[in-house]
Amino acid sequence: SLKSVADMPRALSRLALNRGGPRDLGALRAGFEAAGAIAELFAATALPPELAAALAAIEALPRSLAEHLTRALADELPLLKRDGGFVRSSYNADLDEMRALRDESRKVIAGLERSLIDETGIRSLKIRHNNVLGYYIEVTANHHAILTSSDGAKARFIHRQTMANAMRFTTTELADLESKIANAADRALAIELAAFDRLTAEAVGEADKIRAGAEALAVLDVSAALALLCESEAWCRPIVDASLAFAISGGRHPVVEQSLRRSGEGPFVANDCDLSPEGNAKNGAIWLLTGPNMGGKSTFLRQNALIAILAQTGSFVPATSAHIGVVDRLFSRVGASDDLARGRSTFMVEMVETAAILNQAGERALVILDEIGRGTATFDGLSIAWAAVEYLHEKNRCRAIFATHFHEMTALASKLARLHNVTMRVKEWEGDVVFLHEVG
Repeated sequence: SLKSVADMPRALSRLALNRGGPRDLGALRAGFEAAGAIAELFAATALPPELAAALAAIEALPRSLAEHLTRALADELPLLKRDGGFVRSSYNADLDEMRALRDESRKVIAGLERSLIDETGIRSLKIRHNNVLGYYIEVTANHHAILTSSDGAKARFIHRQTMANAMRFTTTELADLESKIANAADRALAIELAAFDRLTAEAVGEADKIRAGAEALAVLDVSAALALLCESEAWCRPIVDASLAFAISGGRHPVVEQSLRRSGEGPFVANDCDLSPEGNAKNGAIWLLTGPNMGGKSTFLRQNALIAILAQTGSFVPATSAHIGVVDRLFSRVGASDDLARGRSTFMVEMVETAAILNQAGERALVILDEIGRGTATFDGLSIAWAAVEYLHEKNRCRAIFATHFHEMTALASKLARLHNVTMRVKEWEGDVVFLHEVG
């Protein structure tokens, strides 16, 4: 049911601004249909408060509008209202008549011809058309007396032309039909546009309920998606509390894991991460992560940041177990990019962002930094990275993972109590380097 739901708030906004089309009304109809199916599915189910509130908002959607859209809109809808054809057959009798005249004028004329033959008894009576008279009734000279013998017949059958062997007449009914056929397409479109305006006004009038219902459908969509991931990907329920803990066991990157599975490149290597305060320490730890390129450092940084975000959104997380103290801010300096429009080099952007992190991170923050100082000379880069780690340890006192290629920095572990050295393991095998993607 949720797969068929379009962006209802966007469709509603387009309609309210008079920029919408039939497909925007169709988006609302699809949303109402899905909402009805979902409400029926959960009707007898006890739900947690958030989902119960969402279900109440869904049940409050305007049923009269939903029924009106279903009754009025065709199954296949054009992009633009001026193209017509979006109102369902049998919705409007006048519209059906105009469409019949537009698309089946020959059948309509033939039907009228048969009714006149039955009425007059003249089997040779024909309704024909030319550019001078338009539509007319033609009978042979032998039968014209039937149409002119009485005052009633003369009033009904109006003489138009006499030929050598035939006479031509018209009727007010035929004249009206001719006018309708000539204007049927324009009239049909006008009726459809009027129906569109009525439906739009009705939808805009229920805007608040529609927006609330769409938001409720979004809540159910996210909840269902996360529940599906939890079951299919073996995610665990994290513990989130007011401590400064950050203990991840068997953590995985949710995107990379699925990518590896689809490409058939083997299973994702899960890794632990523990930045929790040790013993009587009041602040979380800092991990100094070293290892070769392609060893998995950036993936490890990002997976722990993603796990923290997922846990605090209320989701299960890709790990065997997870205990996370509330993170009030997540700071990331990963990757390389410049900002030429502002005259900033790659190194300048890196320094500005690092300075922002060091100025704003508090003890509840989680910081991931990837290869700070690589954009300048080796000695200068080492000095910057060294100073940044010391500042994180002494001033920010936050939980952090700092990836670097400066192996000299491992000496900091002997002078900074909360700093721990870890590395991405590799192994040499028969002259080749094998990346184990394990943190040790």
